[in-house]
Amino acid sequence: MTKEVRDYVAQKTKEMMEAFSCSAEAKAAGQAWLDALGTENEAAETEKYIAELEGDIMPIDMLIAFAESEGGAQVFGPEKTKEVAAHAKEIKAAGAKYCDCPACAAVEAILDRKDEMLK
Repeated sequence: MTKEVRDYVAQKTKEMMEAFSCSAEAKAAGQAWLDALGTENEAAETEKYIAELEGDIMPIDMLIAFAESEGGAQVFGPEKTKEVAAHAKEIKAAGAKYCDCPACAAVEAILDRKDEMLK
């Protein structure tokens, strides 16, 4: 991985970890990856990190389904869940593949550089 890619992914990792919407698992994976940079564990942690992010990013159709569910209403509240579902449908229509919350947006940016991270 080049220094430019490492620096970019490190910045996006910090953005993801600071996001209100970041899961505990993604935060832990991000910290483990940051801690492994420059060590003999970097390559292995990079593979683990990518796998965690691929599992954590919310596909847009899943977000829509969740927002329209009873679980979504419990998480977002009855009114906000309608807004979230409408927003998700709007960004899907515009071509979005994933949720655009701060954590998912950072994860998508990281995964866009996945091939470069594995070099």
